[in-house]
Amino acid sequence: MLHINLKDQSYDIIIEAGAFKKVGAWVNQLWQSQRVAVISDSHVASLYGEALITALAAHGFDAELLVVPAGEKSKSLLQATALYDQLAAFGMTRSDGIIALGGGVIGDLAGFVASTYMRGIHFLQIPTSLLAQVDSSIGGKTAVNTESAKNLVGTFSQPEGVLIDPELLASLPIQRVREGIAEIIKSAAIADLQLWQTLNDVKDERDLLSQAAYIITETLKVKQKVVEEDPFDHGSRLTLNFGHTIGHGLEKLAAFGGLSHGEGVAIGMVMITRHAEEIGLSPKGTTEQLMALLSKFNLPIAVPEVDRSKLFTAITHDKKARGNQIKIILLEAIGQAKIVTIPTETIKHYLV
Repeated sequence: MLHINLKDQSYDIIIEAGAFKKVGAWVNQLWQSQRVAVISDSHVASLYGEALITALAAHGFDAELLVVPAGEKSKSLLQATALYDQLAAFGMTRSDGIIALGGGVIGDLAGFVASTYMRGIHFLQIPTSLLAQVDSSIGGKTAVNTESAKNLVGTFSQPEGVLIDPELLASLPIQRVREGIAEIIKSAAIADLQLWQTLNDVKDERDLLSQAAYIITETLKVKQKVVEEDPFDHGSRLTLNFGHTIGHGLEKLAAFGGLSHGEGVAIGMVMITRHAEEIGLSPKGTTEQLMALLSKFNLPIAVPEVDRSKLFTAITHDKKARGNQIKIILLEAIGQAKIVTIPTETIKHYLV
């Protein structure tokens, strides 16, 4: 178990194989009897939705399952509006709560809805994808996409608890496992040399999943540290965006679906590090090490054929842009990141 210690909202993260079997008791420890809306997607709901509703009912909760279509396109203001209407029809008040059951899309969407419905109700996270378990389910960032950019509209709103059961990963297709591995590699690259070595020692995706509880815990420790230091993303927490500035732009050009988040981040890390190495801002050989580890887990390292002017425009809409400057994350060494502020125009040199 990890504890996120924040001034306004501290909470525990349970990381335990089989924890989902005790989910009703876990919620009962955190919340009094109330209405609970479980927000999930069409894929995850078919696997775990009924079991969660049954467990909640057994502990005295009036629970209802709200299902949205699976995929990044559900992370939208249109879908959020539909959920508001469903919550109102269910009779949800400010004394009731939302549980996000799913991957990163559901966590972001459900968290955003919870933080804005009636100006905010409490919520819990039960991440079911590796990406959500190692990254998006903690830290309090919620968001929806717009046509202009990924995560353009959002809030900072911490959950009251996170339950991570590595056994739920068994239902994931291999591409979704790799998407999470990209974020694990990112965390190791920016802050944990020992985790980087562990990933180099792991044989393949299957071997990594056999050590999931340990690897998830070590990855979350990286995020725990910077979230506690910088909950609102003004300083050290920005290091978590390594690879994301370009990665989000690539996702946008792929219309939020043709390229997964993890794939975008993988390519973004390579692109940003390659140019940084060329101009002496990252050590020689860093890109080669990064590419070797990404390739081992069958993550993309080649830059796709995209319109660079459109990619630049997508990047300028990123939240890390400030006026005519943008903050980028570079590696001083494997396991050590730095934040560099550059003129926005200069990012074009990283897009080759």
